[in-house]
Amino acid sequence: MHGFLLTQLLTGLASAAQLFLLAAGLTVIFGVTRVVNFAHGALYMLGAYLGYSLITRAPPTPLGFALGALATAGAVAALGAALEIGLLRRLYRAPELFQLLATFAVALMAEDLTQRLWGAEDLALPRPGFLAAAVRIGAARFPLYDLVLIGLGPAVYLALLALFRTTRWGVLVRAATADRDMLACLGVDQRWLFTAVFALGAGLAGLGGALSLPDATATLQMGFSSVTDAFVVVVVGGLGSLSGAALASLLIGLLQAFGIALVPRSTLVLVFVVMAATLMLRPHGLLGRAPGETGGAAAAPDLIRPATPALRALALVALLAAIALPFLAGPFLLSVATEALIALLFAASLHLMMGPGGMASFGHAAWFGLGAYGAALAALALRAPLPLALVMGMLLAGAVAALFGLVVVRLAGVYLAMLTLAFAQIVWAGAMQFEEISGGDNGLLGVWPPRWLQGPIGFYVLALALCVGGALVLRRALQAPFGYALRGARDAPQRAAAIGLDIARLRWAAFTLAGAAAGLAGALYVFAKGSVFPTYLGLGRSVDALLMVLLGGVGTMSGPFVGALVYTGLYDALLLATDAWRLVLGAAIVAMVLLFPDGIAGAVARRVRA
Repeated sequence: MHGFLLTQLLTGLASAAQLFLLAAGLTVIFGVTRVVNFAHGALYMLGAYLGYSLITRAPPTPLGFALGALATAGAVAALGAALEIGLLRRLYRAPELFQLLATFAVALMAEDLTQRLWGAEDLALPRPGFLAAAVRIGAARFPLYDLVLIGLGPAVYLALLALFRTTRWGVLVRAATADRDMLACLGVDQRWLFTAVFALGAGLAGLGGALSLPDATATLQMGFSSVTDAFVVVVVGGLGSLSGAALASLLIGLLQAFGIALVPRSTLVLVFVVMAATLMLRPHGLLGRAPGETGGAAAAPDLIRPATPALRALALVALLAAIALPFLAGPFLLSVATEALIALLFAASLHLMMGPGGMASFGHAAWFGLGAYGAALAALALRAPLPLALVMGMLLAGAVAALFGLVVVRLAGVYLAMLTLAFAQIVWAGAMQFEEISGGDNGLLGVWPPRWLQGPIGFYVLALALCVGGALVLRRALQAPFGYALRGARDAPQRAAAIGLDIARLRWAAFTLAGAAAGLAGALYVFAKGSVFPTYLGLGRSVDALLMVLLGGVGTMSGPFVGALVYTGLYDALLLATDAWRLVLGAAIVAMVLLFPDGIAGAVARRVRA
């Protein structure tokens, strides 16, 4: 028993060291630049692939392995510096979510380029004797390499602390973290300071990727999975806190090690439960502080103005074209148009939260997925007809959103977004592991609409009516006194409270309404596809919704409509046209972020007003 406990303890410490190497760079970058760097996982992935290429060409000795890992860290640091100079330097004054959008696009391009350079196959590092060695602990054998990691994690932490506390450069970094405007007044060139910090963070990510190879393989999927783990660590520890990242890595590593052994079904959900509990008890993480001014520009206020005659005419033409589409298009195009309509409602529901509500969400797929599972279970288990199944899916998502909203609406900014991500991942993990209800990874199949709606024309008409109708209901809510009050609570909370507005209740109502609308979109999607899978709850679908809203323009009423149609159209067209769709889509997103910082609809509205 003692041997088992010691083995699990050492396993947890080795996992904590790997988590810290992954998350340290992310928290250093955020602490100074305030960039929510979604490309950090891509840098970690590149570290694994570059590490494979360099280490396999080095002598099979401990020195050769160490030199290969260090060379990988230097190469990824150079790539990080180029990314900061070429792209992120232009976005420091943009809202945080636009920075996330740009770095997500970079991650897409990095995945495509990595596949082209190294192929689609997973790469496993050959294990020479020194990497395969083990020590005996009781009746078990423990890898010697993991003991090295246990010592390396604290060594890197202490080295970073010494760098930031004892060097002039470190003093400047800490000053930039505390008050970048005052640092600029003292004549410090922040541009190169930020470049150096980003290079350091990227180098740490590359080092972590290279050092993960003896215990794992280099895969194209590791970028997005690792960035989720990194976000969990830095949020639990406190964004920008290096010591917090170390403490959170230790806590999560030990919980994972003992959780796998004691409660195997908790493995997927445990870390996100920890993140959610931490944020509810300590909204800024274990060692984090309340964020001050970041220097980023806020989104432009979305003033409610009557639509111009030209815009009304354009909207009417678009609606008439949508009504006429069944008479002009074939089954495939109608299927794509149906998905675009569902995406439109999904994006409009997120826009209600993000725009007028001022509540960013990284886990909006939770409500989409809950609506999908609610409708599927109603149709399969209760034999509910289509209208009742749609209503039950919408009500399930709305009810859970109402309960969760009681807690989440009291947070703000990145921490609120991360708590929504934690909840979405908890629901996703539940769908994966409770197979008796959700079907697990196999999903729930055979969820079809009535025979008279199974053709592409019938279901398209239903989706057109419900999605456009639902989006217009949300739009009407934003034009009502509720919408004005919600904007007031976002833009001037103290004044809103002074005139008697209940800010928490307004935000809760918006959160609940957005959850119900997203649930209706998910319920429709189930009947369009005939099945539901845990991927409906995944991070990728939440990111899709973010992309639609931000590309359209979070500060405009028509932004989600434009963003949903542009993104789904571009995605489907590229998927059919080229196998390099990730590369082209990422490049297109970067171009739109740089050319239309207010979104496509926002840029058009600004030009019309000018």
